[in-house]
Amino acid sequence: MAPKGSQRKVNRVVAENRKARFNYEIQDTYEAGLVLTGTEVKSLRDGKANIAESYASDEDGELWLINSYLPEYLQGNRFNHDTRRRRKLLLSKREIGRLRSAIHREGMTLVPLKIYFNDRGRAKLELALAKGKKLHDKRETSKERDWNRQKNRLLKERG
Repeated sequence: MAPKGSQRKVNRVVAENRKARFNYEIQDTYEAGLVLTGTEVKSLRDGKANIAESYASDEDGELWLINSYLPEYLQGNRFNHDTRRRRKLLLSKREIGRLRSAIHREGMTLVPLKIYFNDRGRAKLELALAKGKKLHDKRETSKERDWNRQKNRLLKERG
């Protein structure tokens, strides 16, 4: 039998915000827990969540995930959850303080990057401290991406 430490499972990504890396310049990332109800966890396991239009907000010293979409669980009957409710984020006091000061002083935003299940089966949110890109920065990013694609094609053709 293999030792317990070697049986690591790969984190299973449930929802991903792909536009975030294009629209924002990411400074730092954090891993936050989510306060969820039972039907929300079951709905997440189905893998139909959407965090593309969501963001995190600071209210009364706590961080909240706002406008994330978790569809209703089909077998949830009357105990089902509200699909767009605010969900509390779990971080340490020091991390919350650091994020709050960055948001208020430096004009940055908290953008969710992905929701996933960790090794222990807990739903986690990868949260980024980010600054919005201007239009010319976005153009530069797309030019760089196109050039890298073209460069890879040329290298592949030459062998």
